Amino acid sequence: MSDTEQYWFNLTTKKVERGFESPAVDRAGPFATEEEAAKAPELLAERSRAWAADDAEEDRWGTPAAGDSADASDR
Repeated sequence: MSDTEQYWFNLTTKKVERGFESPAVDRAGPFATEEEAAKAPELLAERSRAWAADDAEEDRWGTPAAGDSADASDR
């Protein structure tokens, strides 16, 4: 399927488009169906939350989890 046959979600107008109707900076996608493109805001929010959680986990790398002793020799 070519890009002109796929669907995009326009982040500015909040409308689904088919093909390259608007500048790339305004589009999210591509999506195979119009229905998938219409769900883009929810999908983007879900991915953003997951990325933020991953980043937060990476920021804590190497530090003891809450309730863990800093001294491993106690175990």
